[in-house]
Amino acid sequence: FSQFPGWSMRPDGSIVIATGNDDALGVYACTPYNSYGTAGESQPTRVLLKDPPAFTVRPKEEYFQEVGRELVIPCAAHGDPPPTITWLKVGSAGRSGAQVDGNSSLVFRPLVKEQHGVWECRATSQVASVSTTTSVHVLGTSPHAVTNVSVLPLLLAANVSWEPGFDGGYFQRFSVWYTPLVKHPPRAHHDWVSLSVPVGAQHLLVENLQPDMSYQFSVLAQNKLGSGPFSQIVTSVPRGFPVTTVPPEPPAMTVRVFLSPPQALTANETVRGVLLQWEPPAQFSVGLSGYALELRQDKGGWEVLDRSIPSTKTQVLVPGLIKDAFYEFRLVAFAGSYISDPSNTVNVSTAGMEVYPSRTQLPELLPQPVLAGVIGGICFLSVAVIFSTMAACIMNRRRAARVQKRRQ
Repeated sequence: FSQFPGWSMRPDGSIVIATGNDDALGVYACTPYNSYGTAGESQPTRVLLKDPPAFTVRPKEEYFQEVGRELVIPCAAHGDPPPTITWLKVGSAGRSGAQVDGNSSLVFRPLVKEQHGVWECRATSQVASVSTTTSVHVLGTSPHAVTNVSVLPLLLAANVSWEPGFDGGYFQRFSVWYTPLVKHPPRAHHDWVSLSVPVGAQHLLVENLQPDMSYQFSVLAQNKLGSGPFSQIVTSVPRGFPVTTVPPEPPAMTVRVFLSPPQALTANETVRGVLLQWEPPAQFSVGLSGYALELRQDKGGWEVLDRSIPSTKTQVLVPGLIKDAFYEFRLVAFAGSYISDPSNTVNVSTAGMEVYPSRTQLPELLPQPVLAGVIGGICFLSVAVIFSTMAACIMNRRRAARVQKRRQ
């Protein structure tokens, strides 16, 4: 074995070849022996070198397509022997109604909401197995259910938090539903109490609960196409007042808090949207809690786009902007209950930009009743102008007829 680097023999007699190459090709036989001799060598075995599967065509990282349309995702590989290509949806038992064509491409015809998620292309042969994944985003649907719902019991209250599901390509809002758990069959959701969640928030404090009583909580997502499914139901018991006497806390000392605004906010266009980057505040005397991103469109009023940016982040991607519009962005920092002044303002024009639908599309800044009023006013003015023009023509004709009669 000294002639072949990386070759070794285990105590049980097995040969280990660290790197397979032409030196390993050939016919092998094993001869066991001890102090009494040997009973002969084993049957010969042949070692062959084969190429493991390797992808020649990989799917893109993400695909966005409208529901009901066709989507084809390519995937191809080669090897010796030729590998077999299979597709599976991650977290699902099958292909969820998708098909595989003769080129090993995954075909959705038509694309449905349930096919949203992560898909895996796997190339398998007798030598090895390799895989790659891609994310399919189905647009134009109601929201998907939120995940990881958790409830933190507090004094006569509960803090409900969750992770949003895919929004279906439209801006989504959330509501928290809850009900006391009593000794009768579970109540339907329409009997529960619902609370609206502020825009951009992923948690809500539910107050005025009864102590030592079990409550059930669920979260519902909605967009302009309708409501998604309710989340899983989580049960929690709010804490009541302690029965032991707690000594009063010493008076708090007055502390002057310094919190300067975020610095050097910049905006850069990417293929996925507008990437905002910044530097943390230069001065802060208490730990940062996070940031809030504000925007306004076409010199309108400022609105909060995202109020839950972690303090560890220094960049955020803003997709879903409206094409041929003018935006302004700015940041504020949070430290406990303290809020900094706004950062510098950056301007973004989407004129000529490729705008992609996304998980975080901006809310429509012009309400539908206002838009309907504007359109109605324009139509009314158009009709008034037409009638005025017709009336002027009729009057001119009558005047010309009277003048001609007088001349005759």
